[in-house]
Amino acid sequence: MSNSNKLHELSFDEIHHALASIEIPSCPVLVTQVMSEAQKDAPDLAIVAKLISADIGMSAFTLKLANSPFFRRGEATNSVIQAIARLGTRNIVCVVVAAALRNSMSGGLSPEFLEKFWNRVSNIATTAGSIARKLRGISSDSAYTYALFHDAAIPVMMKRFSDYSSTLDEALRKNLPLSELESARHSCTHAVVGGMLANSWLLPKNIVKAIRHHHDADIYNIELSIVTDDERTLIAIVHIAERLAAEILGETEMEPSILFDHACSYLGLHEDDLNDLKDDLSEII
Repeated sequence: MSNSNKLHELSFDEIHHALASIEIPSCPVLVTQVMSEAQKDAPDLAIVAKLISADIGMSAFTLKLANSPFFRRGEATNSVIQAIARLGTRNIVCVVVAAALRNSMSGGLSPEFLEKFWNRVSNIATTAGSIARKLRGISSDSAYTYALFHDAAIPVMMKRFSDYSSTLDEALRKNLPLSELESARHSCTHAVVGGMLANSWLLPKNIVKAIRHHHDADIYNIELSIVTDDERTLIAIVHIAERLAAEILGETEMEPSILFDHACSYLGLHEDDLNDLKDDLSEII
């Protein structure tokens, strides 16, 4: 654990006070309807397609993802129901939630910031899903979904705290963990808020928990950490995905992770493995 974390351990009262003033975007009815149908034993894709087609933004987002390198098989499609069939019911729930979440955060924030933020998130999610595909016993769907949402509270924090952009800028400029600055300045972190957000939007419990703890200093200490192996694996994949995506695109990591080496060790990835991954991912993102 770093010195700054030792100097500022957030108390329950501090966290409770900060969270009480943060507005968590509510889950739209459309999301609830799609999730209800998609989670049935035998979901009707025609019903799901009808619900999604009623929202232009949701339709566009669904088609864009279905035609992306990560999911595309064969020719591009402009049919929502074909896109849903290609993505699968597990992924379509995530698409709907992601699109709705993005739309819910559009007001009051710079379009330039949001575009850059969501492009970064999309690249990390693609990278995470691709890494998971190469590792046995790890769901690429879960890795992709978790990556989409693990930083989703950053725009929420920016809307709540007028000086949050300076917190982001300082983390980048000084190569500091964002969560440490958030704790010191705002008495909460995007991981804590993100866990609340994911829970209120009914994401799977393992993803909610992984979001909540993805910056814990002891996350890779199996004896001290409170996450499961499955949750720890999701976190490790995204710690690696963030670094690789940034290197491939020549960008600065928004959250430079001091846990990257621990993540590589936990997943058993060495330098040659990382170089192979970068070569493969360069063609995708």
